[in-house]
Amino acid sequence: MRRMDTRVLAGALAVICLLLTGPSAPSGDPAPHPLPTDAATGFVANRVMTWNICNPCRSSGQNMGRAADIATYAPQVVALQEACVRDVDEIRRYLKQYYGLDYHVAYGSVLRNWSRCGGLPWHPGGYGQAILSAAPITDGRLVEYPDGGSEDRGYLEVTTTVAGRPVRVFDTHLAERRQEEVRARQVPVLAAEVARHDRAIVLGDFNAVPDSPELHAMWPLATDANPACRPSSGGDCEPTTDWYSRFDYVFLRGITAHADRVRPSAYSDHHVVYADLAPL
Repeated sequence: MRRMDTRVLAGALAVICLLLTGPSAPSGDPAPHPLPTDAATGFVANRVMTWNICNPCRSSGQNMGRAADIATYAPQVVALQEACVRDVDEIRRYLKQYYGLDYHVAYGSVLRNWSRCGGLPWHPGGYGQAILSAAPITDGRLVEYPDGGSEDRGYLEVTTTVAGRPVRVFDTHLAERRQEEVRARQVPVLAAEVARHDRAIVLGDFNAVPDSPELHAMWPLATDANPACRPSSGGDCEPTTDWYSRFDYVFLRGITAHADRVRPSAYSDHHVVYADLAPL
């Protein structure tokens, strides 16, 4: 009986210790990053977010920080660009295990790239877009632009539920910033598909400022979640990159937004951009 009492006491002490210290990282995982005091406590209804996460790519310990940044704002939908499948899988695991956010995922990899995403030289990791959603995802479709520029580029589109209603969500990454002529050919491809939907959310890294000629095909179809962000904004559109350019957008078609926020991150040269949408 005394031996049994000792085991019970040891078990009780272990439980108390866990409650006091919180969950620990499994062997090999970096320690979870603490969230700020004003962080979300669960999925935020009607919140959507876009983030180009890959600069630097393949840096040790980055994914726990990226997961913490996503968990801080806890959007219902997250569009990621320059996303390696392995990184997104790890980020999703951290989000669920340490922050209680269990996202569905759709991948839109446009190429396999060993130097960016690791893997074996003959079996490199997938690289491109990814969409995370608190609600199930259906009808996923990946489209590669006929001309990607210096590397393959495209868009991923899915249907998910926002504010209790189905909506088409797009995630894109256009050609590099010095390839204006390529982007001018890419945007009409995307715009033609967006125009087919009465309600759409178009997220991504467009590598172009609002008054760039190549974005002209988007503005008649959708508005940015930031009311100050228009082709004629005259520089009032808040930058979303470390080099002070507005390249990342939350375009809305048939939907309006209550608020738009841009938040710098230590884990990418692009900032986190999110918007809280009005009920659909």
